[in-house]
Amino acid sequence: MTLSHDLAGTGPSTVVLLHSGVCDRRMWDGQFHALAEAGHRVVRCDLRGFGDSPIDAPHTHAEDVRALLDHLGAERAAVVGSSFGGRVALELAALHPGRVSALALLGPAMPGMAPSPELRAWGAREDALIEAGDLDAAVELNVDTWLGPEAPEAARALVRDGQRRAFDLQLAAPEEHHPVPAEVTRDDLARIQAPALVAAGAHDLADFRAVADELGKLLPAARRVDLDWAGHLPALERPDETARLLLSFLAEVSELSPGVSAR
Repeated sequence: MTLSHDLAGTGPSTVVLLHSGVCDRRMWDGQFHALAEAGHRVVRCDLRGFGDSPIDAPHTHAEDVRALLDHLGAERAAVVGSSFGGRVALELAALHPGRVSALALLGPAMPGMAPSPELRAWGAREDALIEAGDLDAAVELNVDTWLGPEAPEAARALVRDGQRRAFDLQLAAPEEHHPVPAEVTRDDLARIQAPALVAAGAHDLADFRAVADELGKLLPAARRVDLDWAGHLPALERPDETARLLLSFLAEVSELSPGVSAR
């Protein structure tokens, strides 16, 4: 299947936006058109099990994104990933390095990350609520955990709706259709040559600040940025400021590789 997606802009460079694990492609409302208006061809998609992309077969998220690039005729793309979307972006860059021209990672997860006791306790609480059939409480747990102190009510409503949709899709899927993890090691990540922006929120969970620390050292061409105002989802918490951050990074990447098309 082709992932459900939106496409805007007609510029020579393609930018792919990958959402977090508690949202869908709507999380990029504050950046999608700004990037297109700046001259980029911009794609935002729903990974399987989120938004409008059902779980209809066994799948690997990174390969689904590669297939979407094929469908769009995009040989290469800059890939922006938030949280779980950051992990998928890293997997795509490790498995298909020729397809990724740059990485912008906002509060990213990464392959092989071991959860802290705090994150394991949070996961156990979510599992208990789901097993008890209290999906409303599980949704609110996610809303309260993943949005920082500056998140407006509209962002909370969007996460609330996206997370409930994800629960409904994922809990209804047969086990044999669950995602197959990409086989990506730490050594594979260390071989990624694409320029990378790694952003960490001061109000995010310690696990993700630690991931940003590690990726800042591990990726050969990484630049670490600390956002003192952000929680886990800066694209929703300060949409305009996040758009400016991404536009600045993409402009820097373009200057480093003049005349190179990512399309």
